[in-house]
Amino acid sequence: MLIADGVIVVLLLLSAFFTAAATALTDASRASMHQLEHKGSRRARLVNRLSERHDELIGEILFVKTLVNILASVLAASMLTALFGMLGILYATIAMVVLIAIFCEALPKTYATHNADSVALFVAPIVQPVVRLFAPAIWLGDILTRGILRLFGITADANESVVIAADNNGEAHSGTGTEEDDAVAQERAMVTNVLDLSEVEVGEIMVHRRTVVRLNADDSPETILEQVLSSPHTRLPLWRGEPDNIIGIVHVRDILKALRAAGGQTADIDIEALASPPWFVPETTTLLDQLQAFRARHEHFALVIDEYGSLLGVVTLEDIIEEIVGDITDEFDVTRSGLRPQADGSMLIDGQYTIRDLNRQMNWRLPDEHASTIAGLVLHEARRIPEVGQTFLFHGMRFEILRRQRHQITVIRITPPQDVPETADVDETG
Repeated sequence: MLIADGVIVVLLLLSAFFTAAATALTDASRASMHQLEHKGSRRARLVNRLSERHDELIGEILFVKTLVNILASVLAASMLTALFGMLGILYATIAMVVLIAIFCEALPKTYATHNADSVALFVAPIVQPVVRLFAPAIWLGDILTRGILRLFGITADANESVVIAADNNGEAHSGTGTEEDDAVAQERAMVTNVLDLSEVEVGEIMVHRRTVVRLNADDSPETILEQVLSSPHTRLPLWRGEPDNIIGIVHVRDILKALRAAGGQTADIDIEALASPPWFVPETTTLLDQLQAFRARHEHFALVIDEYGSLLGVVTLEDIIEEIVGDITDEFDVTRSGLRPQADGSMLIDGQYTIRDLNRQMNWRLPDEHASTIAGLVLHEARRIPEVGQTFLFHGMRFEILRRQRHQITVIRITPPQDVPETADVDETG
């Protein structure tokens, strides 16, 4: 009895392992794997080779998982039947459904999703020989399936394994392109984004001060009103002396109320008196803490500062919500044109485009620990201010500097891994 228990536990652990393997090998960052392979990592090279035959790999893993789950279920039914008679089959069914659903599916998938790169590197050397071992069984199953289909007058594609195709149709990562699959993927992404709120800092998602519309308190009320009406925002910082010296936050609604009270006479409006006190938050504040602070203070707008008290940018409640659900646009939003796909597969990207937005848009995994924008990432990796025409190979992608204004990188061409030559140097001057 103890031996049977041990075998069932081992089989369930194998099922969980292959669930995690399928998820990790699917979700692993291609950019990171190409970078590690470029540095000589054999495991990363193996991950890339397995990913090249993704559909076949997932089908083979699912075949092994099915075999393992059936063996575990049969053993459990046999053991419990000996103890409880025919009721043992019911007990075994309930127990195995719970164990497989939770411990062999949900938990390993969740863990592998959040640690895809490290899990993929770990499982690749184990998965490769296993799928090779079961390749003959899949080949034999393919022949038998084709023979049965012919009896019903159905001819399968000669270039595709019908066993693998059938398995892949039930896999969430098979990319069937249905609306239901898209909805599930979106819900999964939202859950992941919520879990990331405690790890992402406001400095990573803020609107940089260079692009923040600010009002000069010394301007005439007519000038300020024109600026307010031409801005798509409802809350605007008010400064005096120098643009970074923020003395208050002006709300469009308060200006309109004051304008109505003054009978339309803009000269009678005291803009500074309408401004609310500015709220400054450190750039290291996590999004979860900032979201809770927004709720507690009933505020929607905060100014982000560094450790020296210098203004870095602004963060709003909408910015945090967009980190969860994606971009929210309305008829007043200014359309972003900082991302332009090219015919050769490369992307022309504005230097101030944030790394998190780009990763979300392109499903990339460029690191954002040391920089919040693409230009900042290039500066961090290059360790110098590059010249126009220089190209670099970072994280498996080619970065080409197309335009620079003074010391600021304004336009970059990024070529994804599949289009980067294998012989590309880490730093090339053009």
